[in-house]
Amino acid sequence: MTKLRAAITAVQGYAPDFVLTNQLLEKMVDTTDEWIMTRTGIMERRILKGEGLATSDMAVEAVKGVLEKSRTRPDEVELLICATVTPDMVYPATANIISDKAGIKNAFSFDLNAACSGFIYALITGSQYIESGKFKKVLVVGADKMSSIVDYTDRQTCVLFGDGCGAVMLEPDTEGYGIMDSILQSDGSGRIHLHQKAGGSLKPASHQTVDNKEHYVYQEGQAVFKFAVTRMADTAHEVMVRNGMGPDDVAWLVPHQANLRIIDATGKRMGLPPEKVMVNIHRYGNTTNGTIPLCLWEWEPRLNKGDNLILAAFGGGFTWGAIYVKWAY
Repeated sequence: MTKLRAAITAVQGYAPDFVLTNQLLEKMVDTTDEWIMTRTGIMERRILKGEGLATSDMAVEAVKGVLEKSRTRPDEVELLICATVTPDMVYPATANIISDKAGIKNAFSFDLNAACSGFIYALITGSQYIESGKFKKVLVVGADKMSSIVDYTDRQTCVLFGDGCGAVMLEPDTEGYGIMDSILQSDGSGRIHLHQKAGGSLKPASHQTVDNKEHYVYQEGQAVFKFAVTRMADTAHEVMVRNGMGPDDVAWLVPHQANLRIIDATGKRMGLPPEKVMVNIHRYGNTTNGTIPLCLWEWEPRLNKGDNLILAAFGGGFTWGAIYVKWAY
């Protein structure tokens, strides 16, 4: 009997309507379209506008799409995991809020925070419940309203991030499709280079932390780039090789969309031509946990049953990893 695996059976993305272009950013901060494009490859990003709208509001739209595509009733979902660094509130979990808004009443749900690697961490976490035989319907969401923690006077970081999300359904498969292998790693010493200074138990919110702008993304770009460009590329290559695949066997690399140079380096490390690498960073920027599911959603019409996909990510923490998926539909 073929091993029971967790297969992705549906995917849906969501991006807000408002488009923040490089030209608009030029009017907000000391930057230029050329400077942004040369260093990041980003042309525009989506921003969630509107009073009272949060990460969960984007996620609900993606979840509803997945339920419809997979022909799943809300009461059939058994687990919902939300990967996010911008929860609606410190508590309860945004996953709880998403479930409530989507009418999911019979599932338990929780958030997972691994920065930009959160979606692939959550995907493997959710897959364990499928592979154990415990559950048959697991929703994995990657969603972030990064505009809520971006300082739009900081030219180094405000050009990078956008808002967006995606979701997938995981279901059992015994035909040889689904999540085949993974490598997930972390190194906490990297936290000094990429973090949010205040708002946690180490440094609770105060007038001083707000005045000092310590509730925004803090990033030491060069240090993060140097670490990311090697770790993400090496891990993606390792997953490919240890599963006996070469460049010809991989249909698509699905990389976290943080920086075009990191994406290019990962593809080259694997020996893949550019046409096998999913890239939409120019349209969405870095949506953190939303990047990989947004790619899967946009490329869904071009994916074929049996395609070999390598998902790869790198995030603050540091966290990184890669997953080998054999596409199930």
